[in-house]
Amino acid sequence: MTFYQELQLSSTGSKQLIRSTTDPKEKRRHILIYNFKVYLVMAFCVAVVSMYSKLTGSSNSVVGVTVLLAVLVLRQADFGIRTTHGLLSIAGIFGILMAGPRLANIVPPLAAFAVNAVCILLLMILGCHNVIMYNHSTFVLGYLLLLGYDVTGKEYTFRVIGLLVGMVICMIVFYKNQRNRAYRRTFLDLFREFDLKSARSRWYVKLTLIVSSAMLFMNLLGLPRAMWAGIACMSVCLPFTEDCIPRSVSRGMFNIVGCLLFIVLYLVLPESMYPYIGMIGGIGVGYSAGYPWQTAFNTFGALSIAAGIFGMPAAIALRIGANVLGAAYTVICNKVTDKVAEYIGTNKCAENLS
Repeated sequence: MTFYQELQLSSTGSKQLIRSTTDPKEKRRHILIYNFKVYLVMAFCVAVVSMYSKLTGSSNSVVGVTVLLAVLVLRQADFGIRTTHGLLSIAGIFGILMAGPRLANIVPPLAAFAVNAVCILLLMILGCHNVIMYNHSTFVLGYLLLLGYDVTGKEYTFRVIGLLVGMVICMIVFYKNQRNRAYRRTFLDLFREFDLKSARSRWYVKLTLIVSSAMLFMNLLGLPRAMWAGIACMSVCLPFTEDCIPRSVSRGMFNIVGCLLFIVLYLVLPESMYPYIGMIGGIGVGYSAGYPWQTAFNTFGALSIAAGIFGMPAAIALRIGANVLGAAYTVICNKVTDKVAEYIGTNKCAENLS
């Protein structure tokens, strides 16, 4: 395996390669490449986000994060339709990211629920036809981040410009990498194939309603950072219901672990180092092969911002509450919707037999 090929491996792949190598010299080589990759990716992410912050304003650093995540996904994933039609999906996704979060933030909570539901459902239809690719986690996450870190006026104008530039970059990367894929399905087939009789479409609707309603409850209670609950619900609401409970346990438990680690760093590090706690979390994510520890380290960036606004104790309480309750809420909603679907299916069978 060449140096470049090793750089393309995931953390799981790199760790498996290191474990399976018996030659000490080769093992050291793989370990060095793995460490180099972690810090290279971190440096690249920091550079992209910093560039967006410099060009569009510090309040729009989240745009850099959203675009970066989209580029990393579209390097390898497609939409299951013709490549040229996939460009229409990218345009639709970024159009939603430009308009949806801003609109949801200027209307009352119930209207915001409707806006969020429509936007998230469209993102699912446009970007997650192949559920195994898990594209929705990128696009819906981007929507929720933009929703939570809203801007107005001139900053919003720069946000739209930043997203437009990101859209063009994503289109170029997507077309370059996916142009040789031969699909007969078209852009309109994404909508034609939406059918509540299919498990995939029902999952679209279930995730949409769970995420949107969780944020609605946060808004009605007057709690900040409603998108934290939305992100927790999105993360736990998997296509296969039986996977939701273990995922919810990991989400809740390792958010608490992440918060405890953050408290230690917050108390030990000097105040001048607080802006770098998020970067430490990013390095931790790079070394994490599994969802639990990625969840723990992902708390650092969010908490480093929230602690400066609400104070550290309030930020910790809000983070744990939003994630633990959001995960539990998702499991309950999953069970209820499955029971309802089972009841409706049983009644229809009985009607057909009679």
